Amino acid sequence: MPRVSRTMVLSLLVVSSCVFLLFQLYYYRKYVSKPGPHILNQSGHLTTTDVQWQTVKKFLVLAQRFRLPVFLADTAALTLLSQDALRQRDRLVHEPHCSFLCTGRPVTSFALRASQWKYNPGILLAAEQKGFDVMELRGEDPRLAGLDTLSGEEIPLYFFLHIHGYHIQVVFLYERSGNYLWHGALRLKSHMDLNFAPFKQLDYGRDPGAYDRPELVLTVLDGLDIQIPRNISHFLTQQRHARFLDCHYREARNFLQLYPDDSSPEAVDFRRKVKSLLHLTSRTLALLNIPFWISSGTCLGWFRQCSIISYSQDVDIGIFIADFRSDIITAFQEAGLLLKHKFGKVEDSLELSFISDGIKLDIFFFYEDGDVVWNGGTQAKSGRKFKYIFPRFSLCWAELLELKVHVPCETLDYVMANYGASWSVPMRSWDWKSSPSNVQENGMWPPSEWAELIQVY
Repeated sequence: MPRVSRTMVLSLLVVSSCVFLLFQLYYYRKYVSKPGPHILNQSGHLTTTDVQWQTVKKFLVLAQRFRLPVFLADTAALTLLSQDALRQRDRLVHEPHCSFLCTGRPVTSFALRASQWKYNPGILLAAEQKGFDVMELRGEDPRLAGLDTLSGEEIPLYFFLHIHGYHIQVVFLYERSGNYLWHGALRLKSHMDLNFAPFKQLDYGRDPGAYDRPELVLTVLDGLDIQIPRNISHFLTQQRHARFLDCHYREARNFLQLYPDDSSPEAVDFRRKVKSLLHLTSRTLALLNIPFWISSGTCLGWFRQCSIISYSQDVDIGIFIADFRSDIITAFQEAGLLLKHKFGKVEDSLELSFISDGIKLDIFFFYEDGDVVWNGGTQAKSGRKFKYIFPRFSLCWAELLELKVHVPCETLDYVMANYGASWSVPMRSWDWKSSPSNVQENGMWPPSEWAELIQVY
């Protein structure tokens, strides 16, 4: 081969090699050197995983620009972050380059404490300029509702951003007077697009929800700076049991117009003492990790009049017997309460009663029995046993006397079981052995066991 031809061939090889190296350098800088996923399919296009990651990244850039203090609230992503999942990461995660944020779902949920951000509608306009379709959902502010005011002004509840088939949900969490965070229910207005987002697949919005304030930590997930709850498992547990019921202020107002509340100094003092006792009870049982709900007359007061019944003269709570702890009596005594009586036993009809500042706290333990649950009652002087039967129920959060408490979600069924169809009419004369609609005779305690099963102090 002539020398000129050999030189040209060598030159072409050098040029081709340089072009190839430059292409590799470009590819490295464009994709590989950037954090996060960078997977191409066989045709050289970005995968759906990468598109999802890019969507989250684009949203987080907007959030940072507008100082939107969001944290990751997506249950699927947080589940992948749990300690148990991390131990099995190689088996659970199919996409190593986007291990947490690419969950395979079409939506990623974030949340923020509304008190930490001054509302700026410019973020939605900026999102549209970035190619997002946006939707803002508003609802009435329940913090402004009450017996005197039945409707509050509207507040933002949710943002939705959509691009390339993926959605971002932003949940606004508001401070409530009971020292907890609340989000509203997602209710579309008639003019809104029902197909804008996969609403049936959302983690948040089916019902209002209540949460403790989560402690947040800043971390790096799939190459992105994101705040997450420090205690992920606690947050996920709360999310599963967050359903919240607001008091029916309109019905309560109508009730109080028919039956005005007692405003005497004695009634005012009683309400003050009940509030103090309820808060003390909640703190004591929280230390024991024992869930409870307001029951009997205390539950009726919340449901019927958004307050307590001033002539009831006690506080009633329920606890499932499965949550009983042997140190519960000691815990209440150390909190300053005096044990008034202890009836029954753990296996049957256990009931505790304490006194604090002249107010009685009755703790009824509930037993599961097929399709119903029941609590027991004991007449101390005769040893007679009684049983109060309720349909099964789940627990929801509510607020009473500036305290977040549990109530039966199926509140009307619960109240009607105990008080019958006339529950909305006050009854000052009440016999616990015969007045309840759900009471049944349940035999007698053997006299030989009275010393152990009927203890009055």
